[in-house]
Amino acid sequence: MERTFVMVKPDGVMRGLVGEVMSRFERRGFILVGARLEMLSREKVREQYREHLSKPFYPSLEGFITSGPCFLMVWEGRNAIETARRMIGPTNPREAAPGTIRGDLAMETGRNVIHASDSQESATREIRIHFSDEELAEYRGADTPFMYEWSD
Repeated sequence: MERTFVMVKPDGVMRGLVGEVMSRFERRGFILVGARLEMLSREKVREQYREHLSKPFYPSLEGFITSGPCFLMVWEGRNAIETARRMIGPTNPREAAPGTIRGDLAMETGRNVIHASDSQESATREIRIHFSDEELAEYRGADTPFMYEWSD
């Protein structure tokens, strides 16, 4: 099983969309293995978005992400990273199809409700930034047969 990091950004938290986002992941069959509401420090934001540090939009991104609480999650499932990215839609909500999280819930590129890992490398790095191993649960979903292990 693959894990991915997903974060509901301050606009999503302030608009009361955490439950909607979680529900979409649960209905898709993902298993929630870690979650926390947190005001991110500038240091964590810099680590999270390190590839954007030199870009002109970074200062406003950092200001936005630190403007309110974020809801941090780790989800587990088959092809979790690719599936989550398809569920979320493109960064620009105007390009996101109806039915995607950004297509249905986001209003603008700078405040697009959600972040998700874009690769296995990013997922591993982002999960380590925000969660210790002890904070991540290991369990089977309610609809998982107990007579055999999942295999990829």
